[in-house]
Amino acid sequence: MSADLRFPGSDSSLGASSTAAGPRPTAGSLATARWLASHGWPVHPLAPGRKTPAANCSDCRRPGHTHEGCPCRALGRWCHGFHAATLDTARIDQWWGSTPQLGVGVACGPANLVIIDVDAHDAVPPARDRLLPGIDIAEHIDVSAMATGFHTLGVLAALRGQPSPADDTATLRVRTPSGGLHIWYRAADARQWQCSTGSSTTRALAWQVDIRAHGGYIVAPGTTTPAGPYRPVGTCRTPAPLPNWLAQELQRTGHLPAPHIPAPRPVPSRARQAVIAAGGGRDQATRALAGALAEVAACADVPEGAGFTDKLNRAAYTAGGLVAAGHLTHEAAERALMETAELARPGQHARAAQVIRSGMAAGARRPLHLGSRP
Repeated sequence: MSADLRFPGSDSSLGASSTAAGPRPTAGSLATARWLASHGWPVHPLAPGRKTPAANCSDCRRPGHTHEGCPCRALGRWCHGFHAATLDTARIDQWWGSTPQLGVGVACGPANLVIIDVDAHDAVPPARDRLLPGIDIAEHIDVSAMATGFHTLGVLAALRGQPSPADDTATLRVRTPSGGLHIWYRAADARQWQCSTGSSTTRALAWQVDIRAHGGYIVAPGTTTPAGPYRPVGTCRTPAPLPNWLAQELQRTGHLPAPHIPAPRPVPSRARQAVIAAGGGRDQATRALAGALAEVAACADVPEGAGFTDKLNRAAYTAGGLVAAGHLTHEAAERALMETAELARPGQHARAAQVIRSGMAAGARRPLHLGSRP
């Protein structure tokens, strides 16, 4: 695509202007959403003045409810974030025409985009082996100057004999309100690059460098939050193909899906024992909860984008219904859920406990009465 295409709001009128109370409604978001969709990049609304998706409807906020099979998209609602992203002009006009203060997000996977999200947060650097995952940095080398994602990305590029993507004037770059940079590229082939965060211990390109791709979204240039606007940098307004060297680095650091779908993880033995102790062996209640727990356990094979929270929520909802119907005891069901959650996402006890409490409370309002055992 030509680099001289004019992005809406590419001058001083970029996006929605802001006040102390937040962004003022303008036609900027609608123009931005239309422009993005015209380039084949599906868009979805962001909450006014924020960089998170607009809230779900009341039905979609119910515990245990997910985007899978949800009728909201067919009804023209924006529920479930980037899962609702669209290229439909009529729907775009409906969403941003009626609520112009909404921001704009782009679903990266369907848009075939790979965004390098460079952060410049004030944070304590990690151990040197996590600054550039998979690359040894000798002890005699002073890494104290590697304080932001601009530094780690620049060093990675230099090691490969390449200029830093942060300086790539041939692709769309967007300055963030926090001083970071979004570097937009389009995937040059059919590989489905996966998201990551630069602080992850499992999949990361560099410290303070996140990847937005399949399973994620990016805030569109022109969107404004109370912290400031997302502003295009330079004159290029379209993404260039992902450079080969960057594709090689993403592959090296695990940003491709597994070549096969792993078999579901078995329910951990202690969790299974807890279910059996509560439900009496191989009856329907045990099988019902064990099946839901197996889905949660399978998330251990996928560090990100596995839908862990939704799956744990559904399992807790099922457990709550079984407990309310008298098939299981609350203590044993909760113990089984926590055991499985710890396997799938170690070290996230507080988060898991909150999801389990909420899901079981919701399920308890709808007792799950099972048929007689065949």
